[in-house]
Amino acid sequence: MASASLEQLKQKYQPVLNAIAKEGAQLNELSLAGDQLYLKATAVSDASKDRIWDSIKSVDPTYADLKHDIQVVPGQQVYTVEAGDNLSKISKYFYGDPNKYPAIAKANSLDDPNKIRVGQKLVIPAA
Repeated sequence: MASASLEQLKQKYQPVLNAIAKEGAQLNELSLAGDQLYLKATAVSDASKDRIWDSIKSVDPTYADLKHDIQVVPGQQVYTVEAGDNLSKISKYFYGDPNKYPAIAKANSLDDPNKIRVGQKLVIPAA
């Protein structure tokens, strides 16, 4: 069987590349290492890294043709509020813990954490 090309592997793992972009993670390297795709990225939180991992496993549970190095370097992110969001839900998404919402409220000078609106941009401080 012929080994896959860089383009074929990039196509296969496109959902992972999309997840990295959606998470606001930094893609540091994407290259061919032998017959494997080498992916190096920096995520801003453990919860974000876990979601990237979930994406890898959903593309290929064995990920035999993927070498990866995903580090976590805590950083600030910006999140746009969507319908149905509340600070606890956003906190769980970014930190893996719904009870860390006061950090988001403080970073955005929110007097009332219950008053956020769709389309509002929130600064999410590093965990």
